[in-house]
Amino acid sequence: MRDSLSTVHDAPESISATPMPAHLDPWERRLLDDPNLLADIAFSMGGPFHVMYPARVAQNIREFRAAFERAGVQGTIYYGKKANKAACVARACAEHGAGVDVASIGELTAALAQGVRGGELMVTGPAKSDELLWLAARHDALIAVDDLGELDRLAASASPAMPARVLLRVLPAASASRFGMTGDEIGNALAVFGARASIRLEGFSFHLSGYDAVARAELAGELIARCLHARTLGHPAATVSIGGGFGVDYVPAEAAAAFGERVGRHWFHSGKSFDSYYPYHFAAPGAAMLAQILDHDDIARRLRDNGIRLAIEPGRALLAHAGCTVFRVQGSKTRHAHGRPYRLLTVDGTSLSLSEQWFDSEYLPDPLLWPARPGTPTPTSVGAATCLDSDMLSWRRVPLPRPAEVGDLLIYPNTAGYQMDSNESAFHELPIPPKVVLHDAPNARFRWTRDGS
Repeated sequence: MRDSLSTVHDAPESISATPMPAHLDPWERRLLDDPNLLADIAFSMGGPFHVMYPARVAQNIREFRAAFERAGVQGTIYYGKKANKAACVARACAEHGAGVDVASIGELTAALAQGVRGGELMVTGPAKSDELLWLAARHDALIAVDDLGELDRLAASASPAMPARVLLRVLPAASASRFGMTGDEIGNALAVFGARASIRLEGFSFHLSGYDAVARAELAGELIARCLHARTLGHPAATVSIGGGFGVDYVPAEAAAAFGERVGRHWFHSGKSFDSYYPYHFAAPGAAMLAQILDHDDIARRLRDNGIRLAIEPGRALLAHAGCTVFRVQGSKTRHAHGRPYRLLTVDGTSLSLSEQWFDSEYLPDPLLWPARPGTPTPTSVGAATCLDSDMLSWRRVPLPRPAEVGDLLIYPNTAGYQMDSNESAFHELPIPPKVVLHDAPNARFRWTRDGS
C-alpha cells in the first residue's frame, strides 16, 4: 500500500525538484566523512554494494522494547525477515532478544543458522507448505494459521507429545485482504482445537495494510476479546499479534510538505509521473507508533489485566537507518527540459536494488554524492546500466550539490528496509550487489566484512 504524498502539478517553474534530504545517523556521517573507506570498499567490490550497520538494528530493538516496558506490557518483537535477507540482521536479533517472523523454509533455516532459536520464530504467510508446517512444529515455532485447511494439515503433521503452537489469523471486518479467516471460519477452527491434541491455540493475529495506529489498536482490542472467549472454551490463548506496518521517518516534515505542494511532471525525466509515494515523513515512527497503539483505548491496561502478551512483526521499522546502497557513476550526459539543462547519469547497477519500482513508484530520499566537493547545484536524474528506458533509479531531477563525474559514488540512504533485495535480479548477468557489514572498531573507526562472513 502507498499513501500519496502528492498531487501532480505541471507548471514548470523549475525543472529541479525540491530537496528531499534524508535524516542521517551518526554512523552514516562517519562513513561519509571517512576520506578512504567508501572508495576502498567500492574498489574491493568492483560494482554496486549495500552497506549494513547491525548496531542500528540493535538500537531499534531496544527502542521497541522500551515502549513495551514503559507501558508495563509483556511484548515480543519478531523481525519481519522478508524486509531484508542480510544474515547480520538475524544475528542482531539473536544477540539482542528479538525473534524472527519467517514465511518460507529458506527464511526459517537462515534464521536458525544465525542463532535464533525455534521458539523465537513466528511462521506466517498463507497456505504454508506441508514441509514448512512440519519443520516449524518440530522447532516449536509459533505458527500463524491462515485457513482451515492449513490448520487440518498442521494438526495431522504435529504430535500430541509436542503440540504445534498456533495463532489464528483473523480477517479484519470489511477488509478486502486475502489473508485471514472470517468469524464463522474462526468458530469452526476453535472446534478443531477441541478435537485435536496435536495443536494448541496460543492466540490470534491479523494482517492490516497501511500505517494507522488507531486501526491497529482497535483490532488489537478485538483480538483481546477473542482470547478471553477462547479461554472460556479451555484454550490457553495469551498472545495477540498486530503484525508490522510501523512507519519510518526518512525526511523532514518541511521537505515532504514542499514536495507534495509543488511536484509535477516537469521535475521528472521524460515527464514521468506516479500516482502515489510511500509516506517518507512519519511523525511518530517505529517505537513511537507502538506507544500510540498501547495508549489508545486502554489497550495497555487490558493486556496487563488479562495477562496477554502483545507480539509485533516490524520489518522496515526494525531496519530504519541501518543501511544504505552505493553505486558508481559510469556515464553522464547533458539533456534539456523546458529549455533548461540537466544531467542524466548512468550508474553501475539497476533499479532492482531500489525496489520502490516494485510498487510503480520511486524512492524519494535524495542520494548523496561522494566525495563532497563545492560546486554548482545541478538537477540530475539517474539511470541504470541496462538496455531498458524504464530502468531508472531516480526519474526525479534530484538537486545534487555539484555536477557528478564518472567515478563518483552515489549513496542512497536508508535502503535496508525492503529496498535492497526485494527485487534483486542478475538481469543482463550483472552481479547482485553484495552486502558489506560495518563493525565499530577502536578510535571511532569502522572495520568491514561481507555479510555472512
